Amino acid sequence: MRALRILLIVTVILGGLFVIADRVAVGFAEDEAADKLRTSEGLASTPSVSIKGFPFLTQVVGGELDEVEVGIQNLEADTGGTAQNTGPDKIRIDDLTAQMRGVAFSGNYSSATAASATGTATISYDELLKAAKSEPVQLTNGVTAEVVGLSDGGNGKIKVEVEATVLGAKLPQPVSVLSTIGVKGDTVTARADALPNLGVQLAEDKARTVTDFQQRIDGLPGGIKLDKVEAAPNGVDITVRGSDVSLVG
Repeated sequence: MRALRILLIVTVILGGLFVIADRVAVGFAEDEAADKLRTSEGLASTPSVSIKGFPFLTQVVGGELDEVEVGIQNLEADTGGTAQNTGPDKIRIDDLTAQMRGVAFSGNYSSATAASATGTATISYDELLKAAKSEPVQLTNGVTAEVVGLSDGGNGKIKVEVEATVLGAKLPQPVSVLSTIGVKGDTVTARADALPNLGVQLAEDKARTVTDFQQRIDGLPGGIKLDKVEAAPNGVDITVRGSDVSLVG
């Protein structure tokens, strides 16, 4: 009995040491991965990296991690301008969180590729507003208009506020329209459900040069792509997806 108790105690101690060693190793790996990801993607700040699954060391031996969660704050994504104007070169994306699954890495850890990835992020309305016309547009003789605000319109719609001047007189308040948002390739699109009532007859194509806009979002980390978008209280929530996503290297 004494020998059995000693064996149990030794087993518990060794098991505890293994857990400690495993957690120390995973913490070190997360820090290293975060630093490499920041460098490879040219990020302004160090992202958070969380390696899921236990034990970590047995995953390392197998050369593949079950799941890695990456979090990036204030990501500056490329835009390539917009279809309507030159627009900003960058757009800020808030709180990008991505789950990478089946992450295989090289023996010297110089590269890592996820079999699949899904994630979410938010683009604030102030950021998305930069994609709309930034200066008044002449819609017809004596009528100019510009988008001055974007906000949540409810039921997955964006409320677009249009300020107009008609025959030299500015309308007392902006006119609002609801717009449907969507994704077309690497571009977020917004199209008004109905044209704004400015008190004058407008050609639809002219009116839509103000109400409708699109914003390209390119160069997301690892080559992940836009999947879908939805209007939310604080901005547009986006979902991203990808396969064979390169994390490092």
